[in-house]
Amino acid sequence: MEQVAERAGVSRSTASRAINGGLRVSPEALSAVEAAVADLGYTPNRAARSLVTRRTDSIALVVPEPDERVLSDPFFAGTLNGLSTSLADSDIQVVLVIARPGESERTIRYLRNGHVDGAIVVSHHRDDELDRALLASSVPNVFVGRPLSAPGEDVQYVDTDNTEGGRLATQHLIDRGCRRIGTIAGPQDMSAGIDRLAGWRQAMTTAGLDQSAVVHGDFTIASGAAAARELLAAHPEVDGIFIASDLMAAGALGVITELGREVPRDVKVVGYDNLGVAASTTPPLTSVIQPVIAMARAAGARLLDQLSGAPAGEPMIFAPELVIRASA
Repeated sequence: MEQVAERAGVSRSTASRAINGGLRVSPEALSAVEAAVADLGYTPNRAARSLVTRRTDSIALVVPEPDERVLSDPFFAGTLNGLSTSLADSDIQVVLVIARPGESERTIRYLRNGHVDGAIVVSHHRDDELDRALLASSVPNVFVGRPLSAPGEDVQYVDTDNTEGGRLATQHLIDRGCRRIGTIAGPQDMSAGIDRLAGWRQAMTTAGLDQSAVVHGDFTIASGAAAARELLAAHPEVDGIFIASDLMAAGALGVITELGREVPRDVKVVGYDNLGVAASTTPPLTSVIQPVIAMARAAGARLLDQLSGAPAGEPMIFAPELVIRASA
């Protein structure tokens, strides 16, 4: 910095202000500093800058799930893709924080201790209480998915209308002639699981159909297979199933075939997410779009706004759409 200031013929403080945004610097001085920076090949020392600005130029992507789930579920790859896109024009880096079950307090301590400038939380569970903890802290944050434990108006979040998505999926099965429709619902400690089940119930109530064929999974392939086996054992008359995630649907399709039933002839199936797995199942899966990349991109943009001092906005809710394929 001393060399830049000397080359530009300005004070060290003027050179520093010019490099860090140009505030209170004349156009002539700014031009001279920029020329000196180019001549000397100067780059700011990030560690030194963070001591002055108290900024780390990094944000945390917090995922309260087991390691194997984070590495295998395409939802998280899409989230990272969208978040990286939103940060492409900034110098901010993403730190992946896997908050394993039972480690919420450790994660909260990390976020509060100044290691990152803000946090984006995905796949939030009720018992994590990350939303309450972050609301009580000074750490800027945005949730992907509606949080459950803190008042919704106080928490910044981006989501899709999961209730409408569940209703849309179930109505499609009704329109295709299904009358004994079951559901493999998601976990009831997550807003997505709760809301998609509520959407199924809305459509079933409107159509006057029985709502007893309900089992639950945890958004994984294995849980979808186990739930399908349970559902068809208890309700063999089922002719349509709304499954609250594509991964669970992929597991269920194998079980349906194993039990000697054909999709869509005997049982029609609709999933949720429309991630890569939906087009690669046998048969290809009719699915509700969850725009994961767009949601993560919007969350990243909102966090950048917070870091720049912009006021909080209303929750951003994406409208669901149905992609029709061979399964229903």
